[in-house]
Amino acid sequence: MTVCATDDKPQAPRRRVRRRLLLASVAGCAVLGGAPVLLLWGHRAPPAPDSGARALAAVTSGAPAALPDLEALVEERERRVRGHPGDAEAWAVLGAARVEQGLRRADPAYWPRAEKALRTSLRVRAKGNAPALRGLAALANARRDFAGARKWGEAARRLEPQRWTTYPLLIEASAGLGDDEETGRLLEKLTDLRSGPAVMARAAAVYRDRGWREDAAAELADAAAAAGEPAERAAYLERAGQLAWERGDRQDALRHFREAVRIDPDQRAAQAGQGRALAALGRTAEALSAYRTALARQPRPEYALELGELYESLGLKRAAEVQYGVVRERVRLAAAHGGDEGLVLGRFEADHGDAAGAVRRLRGLWERQPSTAVADALGWALHRAGEHEEALPFAVRATEGTEGGGVRSALYAFHRGMIERSLERYGAARRHLKEALQINPWFSPVRVPQARAALARLGEPSVRAVPEFS
Repeated sequence: MTVCATDDKPQAPRRRVRRRLLLASVAGCAVLGGAPVLLLWGHRAPPAPDSGARALAAVTSGAPAALPDLEALVEERERRVRGHPGDAEAWAVLGAARVEQGLRRADPAYWPRAEKALRTSLRVRAKGNAPALRGLAALANARRDFAGARKWGEAARRLEPQRWTTYPLLIEASAGLGDDEETGRLLEKLTDLRSGPAVMARAAAVYRDRGWREDAAAELADAAAAAGEPAERAAYLERAGQLAWERGDRQDALRHFREAVRIDPDQRAAQAGQGRALAALGRTAEALSAYRTALARQPRPEYALELGELYESLGLKRAAEVQYGVVRERVRLAAAHGGDEGLVLGRFEADHGDAAGAVRRLRGLWERQPSTAVADALGWALHRAGEHEEALPFAVRATEGTEGGGVRSALYAFHRGMIERSLERYGAARRHLKEALQINPWFSPVRVPQARAALARLGEPSVRAVPEFS
C-alpha cells in the first residue's frame, strides 16, 4: 500500500534532498546574515532555555524529552496549578508531561495522575481545549487503547484541523488498530503540514511497517542529524539501531545503541538493544549486564521476556523463571493502572505458559486491534495450542504485504515456517524458515536453534517434489 494514490516510494528520496537543501540554506543564512546583524547592533545571543522550557517545547511538539527536563517541567506545572487551579493550559501540560514520564520510566503508575490532570483541564475549560484532548490521546496510546486514542485525537483534530501535532497521535492509533489505509492518509496530511525531525521519525515508523527499510533508515538518519536536543537525537538513534537489528546487522545496531546511550544515559530502550546485539555477538556477560541495567530503570515486560529467553538459551532455567515472573508482574501492574500489555503476555504464554489461554487473550485483542503484530501472535498461539489450520491465515496476514503485513520480520517468517511444517507444507516451510535466517540469523537465542533444527529435519527438496502454494 502506498501513502496515497498519487504518492509513491521513489518520491521519498526527492523529499529528503529538498529537505537537506532547505536545511543547508537556512544554516547559510544564519552564518552569512545573522552574525553581521548581531555584531552591528551589539546584541547577544539569547540565553539557552532552561530544563523546564526544553521539556515544554518537546512535550508540546511530540518530540522525545530528557527525563530530568521532564521532571523539572512537572515540578514547575505542579506549583503553577497549586497557585492557579483554574489554569487549563497548565493542567494539560502537566498531564502530557506525566504521560511522557510514564513512558520513559515504564511506570504505569503515572497514567492515573496524568488522566486526572488532563480531565481537570477539560473540566476547567470544557470547550475548545484541544491540548487536553491531545494529551488524552497520548495517554490512550501509552495504555495501548488505540480506539480511545483515535477518539480523543479526532476530537482534537475537529477543533484544530491544521495543528500538525495531532497527526502523529492519530497515526500511532491507526497503526495500532491495523488501519493501514488511514495511516497512509494521515501521514500524507502530516507531511503536508510539517517537516522536521519528529515528522521524519513518524514517517520512518510507517515505512518500516510497510517493509521499506531503506526509506525508514534514511528518514531516521535525517531525523537524528536534525534533532535539536540530545534526548531527541538519542531516541532516533535507538530506532535506527532497531532497524539495523531487524536486518541482522549486529555491529551497526550495537553502534547506534551505544551512541544513543552515550548521548542520553536514560535511553533504556537502547540499553536493552545493546543486550540484544551483544548476545548475538557472543558477548554474553556484557549482554546480561546491559539487559539488567535497562530493566533496573525501565522495567518493560518485553525486556524481561528477552532476558528470560537469553537465560533459557544458556540453560539457566531458574534465572529464566525469575524474569518470566517479572513479565507477569509488569503486565498485572499495567492492567491495574489502565494499561494493556496483552500482546506481550499472549506471546509469553504461547511459548512459556498456557497456549490455550494465550489464544483466548489474543482473540479478544484481535477483535479490538487487528494489527500485524497481533495477527502474528495469535497465529503462533493457535499453532502452539495445536490449531495449525486456523493458525496459518493469521501467519499469512502477518507476513504478506498484500494482506496488510509488509514488515520484514525474522520472527514472523519463523512462525509461518513452523506452522507450515506442522501442516506438512514442507516446501513453503523450508522457504520461510530460510527466509527467517536470511533476514536476521540471530533474531532469537531460543528460536534460531529451533529454526536450524527444523530445516535440518526437512532436508533438501526432492527434484520430484510437487510445487506447494500457501
